[in-house]
Formats: sequence, C-alpha cells, structure tokens
Amino acid sequence: MLLTPRQEEIAEIVKKFQPITGEEIAKKLSLTRSALRTDFSVLTSKGILKSKTRVGYQYEGKSEKKYIKEIMGEVVSVDSNISVYDTILKMFLKDVGTIFITENKSLTGIVSRKDLLKIAIGNTDITKVPISIIMTRMPNIIYCEEHEEIIVGVRKIINHQIDSLPVVKVTEHKNKKSYKLVGRVTKTNITKLFLEYFDK
Repeated sequence: MLLTPRQEEIAEIVKKFQPITGEEIAKKLSLTRSALRTDFSVLTSKGILKSKTRVGYQYEGKSEKKYIKEIMGEVVSVDSNISVYDTILKMFLKDVGTIFITENKSLTGIVSRKDLLKIAIGNTDITKVPISIIMTRMPNIIYCEEHEEIIVGVRKIINHQIDSLPVVKVTEHKNKKSYKLVGRVTKTNITKLFLEYFDK
C-alpha cells in the first residue's frame, strides 16, 4: 500500500522531532489533530510509527516507497523504418494509446493516436510514409527510469498531460546518450495503484 504525500511528511516530522505528540505534528502541518487521525492510524498499523501514551509518536521504520520498475508494463514499440499504416495496426492489435519508436532497441521517437489520426485523415498514402517522419523525437520525449519513484512518474504524466511514459536505461558513450527501452508506465498502471491504496 502506498503512503500519501502527507503521510510521508508526517513520518519525516516524527523521524526528525521524536518523540512528538499528535498535537505538535498537527501544528507543524497547520492542521487539527482530528484531521490527521486516519494518517496516524495508517502509519501505526504499518509499523512506521509507534504511539506511546503521554510520550507521543516515535519513528519505527522506513516508509514504503515504490519504484517505476515495480509497476512498468511490457514494451510496445515498432522500428523507425516501418510505415505509418503498420504502426497503426500494431497500436490497435496491442490496444495502446501511444507507441514507441526504436532503432536497435534504443528509444528514438514516440507517436500517439492523435498523431496517427492527423496523418490518416489526409490524402497521404500512409502505407508509404515511414513512422519516423511524424514521430516526436528525442530530446522532446518525456521518459522515466526504472529506479525513479512512482510519484515522479505520476507528476510527469500530469504535468505534461500525456497518457504514458517510456521507461529507459540511459547510457552515455563519447558524449552521446542512448536510451534503451525497457518498459512503459501508463495511466492504467497508476489507476491500479490508486485502487490498491483505496481498496483496503
């Protein structure tokens, strides 16, 4: 189960100022003690905090942080030299809203359904146009890495108003970066996490 940002903050406050009462924690957060009742319950039930009568809360353990590698899905990609038409087929066969473009397993581009719709409704022969012509290219691709916290990926999805993030391993050779595609994180992955959190 994930902790909310406020629960993470409470754990940090206790870790820094322990032992500390619920009233003192509430004051630091500019909230009432009763407003934090559920947060305290979650933190104590998970063993992160320990409550002692007439003493206050003490920090017992680390909060559960989750990382991108724990929730990422399979890679759905096509090679940069295939046609727009074949890309559309792959997208619908895999039932994804965004597809990644690779060269030698390295991420080079990304296209969304919206991008494909724009070219498909024109008079262009999409069987002859390579997908590389219409894809968004590096360095304009928002991505994440396996070791990043999930909350970082969530913020990227929200801030950039996108449906999915490619997960990559970044390497550098002779001042040239390579982005090996290893997975993807989508709004569906995030929604499942929220369901796990609230369905308890």
